[in-house]
Amino acid sequence: MTLSTVAIVRYEKPRESVEKAVALSQGLDNLKPGMRVFIKPNIVFWTKSVPFPKWGVITTSRVVEDMVRLLKDRGVDDITIGEGTVTQDPRDTETPAHAHETLGYRTLEKRYGVKAINVFERPFEKVDIGDGITLNFNTDILHSDLVVDLPAMKAHNQTMVSLGIKNLKGTIDIPSRKKCHNADPEKNLDFMVARLADKLPPVFTLIDGIYTLERGPGPDGSMRKSDILVASGDILSADMVGARLLGYEPKNVPHLAMAAANRGRPTDLSDVTVVGESIEELASRHNYDFAYASDETGELPMALAKQGIKGVFYRKYDDTMCTYCSQLNGLTLTAIRFAWKEGVEGRLEVLTGKRMNPTPGMEKTLLLGKCMYQKHKNNPDIKEMIAVKGCPPKPADIVKALHQAGIEADPGLFENMDQLPGFFMARYKDRPEFEEKFFRVE
Repeated sequence: MTLSTVAIVRYEKPRESVEKAVALSQGLDNLKPGMRVFIKPNIVFWTKSVPFPKWGVITTSRVVEDMVRLLKDRGVDDITIGEGTVTQDPRDTETPAHAHETLGYRTLEKRYGVKAINVFERPFEKVDIGDGITLNFNTDILHSDLVVDLPAMKAHNQTMVSLGIKNLKGTIDIPSRKKCHNADPEKNLDFMVARLADKLPPVFTLIDGIYTLERGPGPDGSMRKSDILVASGDILSADMVGARLLGYEPKNVPHLAMAAANRGRPTDLSDVTVVGESIEELASRHNYDFAYASDETGELPMALAKQGIKGVFYRKYDDTMCTYCSQLNGLTLTAIRFAWKEGVEGRLEVLTGKRMNPTPGMEKTLLLGKCMYQKHKNNPDIKEMIAVKGCPPKPADIVKALHQAGIEADPGLFENMDQLPGFFMARYKDRPEFEEKFFRVE
């Protein structure tokens, strides 16, 4: 029995392509004038310091404006665009404001009368998502009549894919996000993400695959021009089709398999009608994971191992590493790579997240973040502890810890960490398919 319809459309023209996807999906057929609509784009990262590659990382402003125009044409005047972009300093409101300005949301406010909000400047309400677990959701999305979910189409290094359901994580507060990255092997990140849509108003999902991202979610991933839109009035069906387009069977994506089980749904799309383009013609494998090398001399990302770094066991991240530490994790590895000369004295182990345990026999153990410190501050298996206790860790404390470990990391890298994403722009220079215009409102 067919439960829902999912439309796959090639992106070809502004406005027309979005309208075609919406019409084919029939997902907004019940839209009524006067409804309160909450639009949720994906702005997973932002820096106001330098231009950085946004393709596949952030929902295109093109799709956001096209959706606003469509809603306005159908008599919807109460429209809120809301996102909770995580910044290194939780008190930073200037960076999200800069994102809204740069992406043209302020122009949308003036042109169409919509509201663009930073959810961290708005109230939150406690919601029971089941099994006695509560998360705090933005009040605006909870009290809307309809959610229009506009995720970017990407593979994700912790959840394999990031599509409609995962995009809703941007509407919960920071303590709730940290709760999602807990150490419970059962009620883990996938368990939490699978339930994010369950207590929300009806959700219409339009996955923005004009650009897609391999090894996301950030600007260090590999970006592609894919020109795909996926639309459905059923968020799980949209995500299962999106996963297939990224090269993954939904049954193998834990949070999608859990969401399907919670709803009594199959994962083979047997209860879904796909219209428009075919999955088979447009599917392209997007790897989600960063390769690591591990032997008796060290454990590191492949790029660092090929550099010949020895004696460092920088354990591979897991799903318990929250966004704050994730933002610093890549920078710390970069600092090690740039500083490497002849090695460290003894064997150094770096532990992150909330679940890792120290390996007996290591000369030094660097605990990155408050969670690791609290877990292992009295662990007898640690010979020499180097602790970075903050939540989030302070960049200066990471530099100090690396120096203590014998790695002369450049403090300037951390002092100017907001500029690091700009270096990735070189990958896309002189490639005309990567256009900034998709992230502007003219």
